[in-house]
Amino acid sequence: MTTTAQSGSITSYFLEGESPKVLVVDDEAAIRVALVRLLKAEGVTCREAGSGVEALDILEREAVPLVISDLRMPQMDGFTLLKEITRRWKRTGVVVVTASTEVDSAVVCLNEGALDYVVKPFQLEEVLARIRQALEKRSMKVALEQHREELERRVVDLALGNFQSWADMLEERDLYLRGHSLRVSQYAAAIGRELRMGEDTIATITLGSRLHDIGKIGVKEECLHKPGRLTEEEYQDIMQHPVIGARLMGPYLGRWPTALAIIRSHHERLDGKGLPEGLRGDAIPQAVRVVTVADSLDAMTSPRPYRPPLPVERALQELTSCKGKQFDPDAVEAFFRAFPRAGVLPVATPVFEPVPLPAHERE
Repeated sequence: MTTTAQSGSITSYFLEGESPKVLVVDDEAAIRVALVRLLKAEGVTCREAGSGVEALDILEREAVPLVISDLRMPQMDGFTLLKEITRRWKRTGVVVVTASTEVDSAVVCLNEGALDYVVKPFQLEEVLARIRQALEKRSMKVALEQHREELERRVVDLALGNFQSWADMLEERDLYLRGHSLRVSQYAAAIGRELRMGEDTIATITLGSRLHDIGKIGVKEECLHKPGRLTEEEYQDIMQHPVIGARLMGPYLGRWPTALAIIRSHHERLDGKGLPEGLRGDAIPQAVRVVTVADSLDAMTSPRPYRPPLPVERALQELTSCKGKQFDPDAVEAFFRAFPRAGVLPVATPVFEPVPLPAHERE
């Protein structure tokens, strides 16, 4: 907001680049007309509504920075409208208009998020002063929220960078897991490109791949490194790692739900016989199905405590024979297009570098 004196034009109190627009809500047409005339003289674009229901209809169709609303109206009163606006449109400010006998109600509205209130009968200059004050409060709230979001983003970014390093360090200490997540992320990104996924989606797949096995930090060492066949109990213990990983990373991956789904669901199967939830078919996100193929191929072609690595040709046969049952056929075919020559498999382990965080999925 441009800093200005209290007597300055109202339009200068709106956020930079924002259309100076106000929605006037009152069931009395005369009051609406008076307020609209006052605001238009200040260069403000106005919308009018005779009830809270009409106001919501307008807000659903266009962005409105400020709403001036009466409290007593038919169909939907101003208090209910205020609660809907503060719930659904966080950056829309509200000034309530109330009768002199309803000041207590106006105070309740302030506690519910209204920026200010005007008491009827009002003087027009007082209304302008209240609107300026409300818009100033709104600008401060928006600036504080942006600052909070930026601090939160920096904390999350730092934490995720550390988690990637941690996951790589855990694998480096394990002869059988060394480089696994790095190779899985390389396979998965190549599959994603063959499926013509967007670069932001591929970046999210890469992030999820890097972290997909981080839940193994919560699995018993003797189970992870047992040289012989696992008992059913030991197998179930190991297969808790997707749930542990999702629980660990949940607070940090709110902006990337697909990456979190990769961590939790990379052992699901297309036929519903996977873990931990037995998801079937399209209930498993496509990005997860991509990582499942990449993870399985690398697991088969890597040594394990209980077996040597499978020959590449055998691993590729497994991908083909399990299409439509364990693996997504499109993801398998995309893998073969990305790696048409078996001689280049398994890929060399890439050098570790933290993945730049992808765009916020919900922006």
